[in-house]
Amino acid sequence: MLEIRNLSVEVAGNLIIKNLNLDVRRGETMILFGPNGSGKTTLIKAIMGFEGYSIKEGEIIFKEKKLNSLSTEERVKLGIGIMHQHPVKIRGVKLHQIAEFLCPDREKIKKFAEQLFLEEHMHRDINIGFSGGEMKRAELFQVILQEPDLLLLDEPESGVDIENIGIMGKILNDYLKNKDKSALIITHTGYIMDYLSADRGCVMFEGRIWCMGNPKEIFESIKKAGYLKCKECYAPQRVK
Repeated sequence: MLEIRNLSVEVAGNLIIKNLNLDVRRGETMILFGPNGSGKTTLIKAIMGFEGYSIKEGEIIFKEKKLNSLSTEERVKLGIGIMHQHPVKIRGVKLHQIAEFLCPDREKIKKFAEQLFLEEHMHRDINIGFSGGEMKRAELFQVILQEPDLLLLDEPESGVDIENIGIMGKILNDYLKNKDKSALIITHTGYIMDYLSADRGCVMFEGRIWCMGNPKEIFESIKKAGYLKCKECYAPQRVK
């Protein structure tokens, strides 16, 4: 579904992604690990085509269509959705308004609002006065309503308590049971893996993918030996 070939990405004059190769297959959930500053967030923002993330070399292909020259809006229409690590606050726009803009099906809006415990937030300005968990649930709500074929999740459990991780994890797990839906999920804590079934994991280091394999085995390796051991190919499969 997603193919990244020899990708190099520059941000503010600095080369962050360096000759990176990665595939996410249809129906696959991929976990992306890596230390701070390794380029994980840059990668998913480049996939989305955000301004300031300049592709210097290589290509991003989604559903056999090259994305390099497409706008963020065009990529969303193709079926890519992103959940940000730090959701933005939007004063003057109610959560129900953006939900109705994203999805014409009122029953679907009602269903996901109930499942994410957002009924009381629907007439509030987006993320204004929301707790960390409420912001993340509201962000997931907006993404799921778009029914993307590829979900890009940037640390969905960051700043969120166990209860909220469980709520989001159940929604994600149910959504990704559809074999046509895929996900690329960045995590530091690994907590999200307790709530959904991940197929593969990979470690990003210094703007490259260093190793790939079973996500839980990789995470156990990281906990025991740190990321430097991943650079030395401590995990199951080194990426050539």
